[in-house]
Amino acid sequence: MKHRIFLWSLTSALAGFLFGFDTVVISGAEQTIQALWGLSPAMHGIAMASALYGTVIGSLLGGWPTDRFGRRATLLWIGILYFVSAVWSGLATDVYSFITARFIGGLG
Repeated sequence: MKHRIFLWSLTSALAGFLFGFDTVVISGAEQTIQALWGLSPAMHGIAMASALYGTVIGSLLGGWPTDRFGRRATLLWIGILYFVSAVWSGLATDVYSFITARFIGGLG
């Protein structure tokens, strides 16, 4: 039993780490992104905050899939969403696809 508690605690801690890492790591690229796509200050703010907008929605709605499909399946899909979002953000060719990818990552 203690082994399972440790694993779930570790999973939760790593999820918190990933959220913090994702929130902070964008600061290293944000000026380059703004210059690359010639973003206005308003669009720059939306692009940088899009993951946080997704997080708000994901937090509000996150209990539903957990109740319906269980913790494991939900965590698996969150990991998949996060991975797809990370790859999509890295390959984004315009600000709108970047915003969408970051928002989806925030949902997870």
